[in-house]
Amino acid sequence: MTSVTRPTPFPPVPDSADAVLEGLDPEQRAVATTLRGPVCVLAGAGTGKTRAITHRIAYGVLAGVFQPATVLAVTFTQRAAGEMRGRLRQLGAGGVQTRTFHSAALRQLHYFWPKAVGGEPPRLLERKVTLVAEAAARSRIRLERLELRDVTGEIEWAKVTQTTPEDYPAALAKSGREAPRDPAETRRIYATYEQLKQDRGAIDFEDVLLLTVGILQDRSDIAETVRRQYQHFTVDEYQDVSPLQQRLLDLWLGERDSLCVVGDASQTIYSFTGATPDHLLNFRARHPEATLVKLVRDYRSTPQVVHLANGLLAQARGRAAEHRLELVSQRPAGPEPDFSEHADEPAEAEATARRIRELLTPVAEGGAGVPASEIAVLYRVNAQSEIYEQALADAGVPYQLRGAERFFERPEIRQAGLALRGAARAGGNDSALLDADGLAGQVGAVLGSTGWTPEPPAGSGAVRDRWESLRALVRLAEDFQRATPDATLAAFVAELEERAAAQHAPTVEGVTLASLHTAKGLEWDAVFLVGLTDGMLPITYAKTPEQVEEERRLLYVGVTRARSYLMLSWALARSPGGRAGRRPSRFLDGLRPGSGPAGSRAAGGGGSVERGGGSRGRKPRGPVPCRVCGRTLTEAAEIKLRRCADCPSAMDEELYERLREWRVERAKELGRPAYAVFTDVTLMAIAENMPGGEGELAGISGVGPHKLRQFGADVLALCAGEPVPAADSQLPEVSPEK
Repeated sequence: MTSVTRPTPFPPVPDSADAVLEGLDPEQRAVATTLRGPVCVLAGAGTGKTRAITHRIAYGVLAGVFQPATVLAVTFTQRAAGEMRGRLRQLGAGGVQTRTFHSAALRQLHYFWPKAVGGEPPRLLERKVTLVAEAAARSRIRLERLELRDVTGEIEWAKVTQTTPEDYPAALAKSGREAPRDPAETRRIYATYEQLKQDRGAIDFEDVLLLTVGILQDRSDIAETVRRQYQHFTVDEYQDVSPLQQRLLDLWLGERDSLCVVGDASQTIYSFTGATPDHLLNFRARHPEATLVKLVRDYRSTPQVVHLANGLLAQARGRAAEHRLELVSQRPAGPEPDFSEHADEPAEAEATARRIRELLTPVAEGGAGVPASEIAVLYRVNAQSEIYEQALADAGVPYQLRGAERFFERPEIRQAGLALRGAARAGGNDSALLDADGLAGQVGAVLGSTGWTPEPPAGSGAVRDRWESLRALVRLAEDFQRATPDATLAAFVAELEERAAAQHAPTVEGVTLASLHTAKGLEWDAVFLVGLTDGMLPITYAKTPEQVEEERRLLYVGVTRARSYLMLSWALARSPGGRAGRRPSRFLDGLRPGSGPAGSRAAGGGGSVERGGGSRGRKPRGPVPCRVCGRTLTEAAEIKLRRCADCPSAMDEELYERLREWRVERAKELGRPAYAVFTDVTLMAIAENMPGGEGELAGISGVGPHKLRQFGADVLALCAGEPVPAADSQLPEVSPEK
């Protein structure tokens, strides 16, 4: 099938305002050329909203209507702000300020604090949860870890909705929110938390907005200074604005109306933080003269994916659903979404890893040839990631967890930056560059001095992650060289420094594991939506109709991340042999083949339902009895051991300790966490069963074909009381398909 057209990494900078408009569709062009008065852009997923608003800013700058320093564009994540900065830089509008609400407010707070208050500004708390825990203890209220998270979330919601501790119970009742605990107790903890902050001269992220709002409200001179500086505003993801952020935006604007907002009410998924689509939906009522533009041409997803997304929203209810946008795919036809049902969660994870390996197989070998960086596994909660990390590691597939440290802050990238800057300063005097071929060759040679090699290391984990990060720099150098054939190493270093300042990171090769919330704003060629059962999506604590509808929108966000391949799966039981009491998510009713209609319209998503268990050729697991007392086992750890947790163990304690020591050494060699070699429970099962050959070892849960080939000889030697074979006598690590 025809793949989606992606922008080149280093496009030529437009030489005129008219050149900025090239390639825009009629609606995007309308956004870009409407430079006066308020503008509201309703933009569906994949319709090019970021393209439209960045081209609008660049067109205004190159046409002389906007001065770059007077434009402030705000969004909600540092990643999104970095991407916008990078695009504006490529469009010739690099002087525009692009920030999150919090970073823009913090910058103003630090600058104006000495004038407005005097002295040094308060210290910013990096993590409020520690102080909330102390406030609970001082209030004589005991909180478990999850309860602490819930109370912290309630405090954040109260602050962004500008609710004081005293007003919290009444505001909670008025909002219709379901309190995670007694509102009176939360009010006490909230009040104590605020007092502790004040006593210690500290503020949290919500205070940054509150204090900035307070200064701008109380000091008209400071407000006027800000308004002279910033005269034109753009707000991305406007459906996620909280009342407090809207108040700050109003103060920035004053009586002016040079404002462009863009959003999609169907992607409102952060109401738990105080976000509301009301500001977006009420924009024209508040600004009757506003220009309204709707973007519905979907350039991201195939017609099959778009059909499923539209069908999902067709069942929605509520005010946001009344304003839903019907997407129209602009791409060639692709494969139908694939729905699959599995006996248990491990089987679902193994099937997902197996399908990913098929997608990774090169086209020349009969596969789809999808790069690992263009594949994502998305789930509802972060706790679901571990089983997929294990399955991908077992299959020899590299992966990266979304939400880890920023690319340019990774130690290996910092070290590489230092080495590249040193080589650029040395120029032709650096011996490492003498035989290098072109810019990419020079970068590879410099990185070679830090230990990088063109061939990837065996296995996954930290060593592979480090290699992938450095490989991303080499690929970026290759792109830079293609765009600028005569580019020097010094020019490439300057490009890296600009990207680091903008947090515009290159792509790292590896399958992405991420929560649905974290995936917002991202896209991949292939997306696996896993764990789609009632109780997980919608999540069990979504009780009210509004909360359930937000869960539906969360699934919609997941569906619309996919460009071509979309896989949706669920498991009937948590553990092998467990009771198959789960049902597929109600949101799939009327969409998955074989399900009845749901809501007012059943929009068939096509595809097929794959029913069954796990690994190819494996028989479905039946009930697993305890080998000591005979009780049916349901917990994964007990099933691995084939006995109840409290039944007598026949484990060889000395063997178990030898296995643990061996695991630590192997994990160090591979640069992987210890559990990625074998979990503690698997080691206990080995120490209890003491396998005498490969067949017996393979029969232990947690020892798949890949691990049997990689670690089998070591484990069997330890079980036999023999020395571990030398490294050069072991079988090389191979992929599980070979």
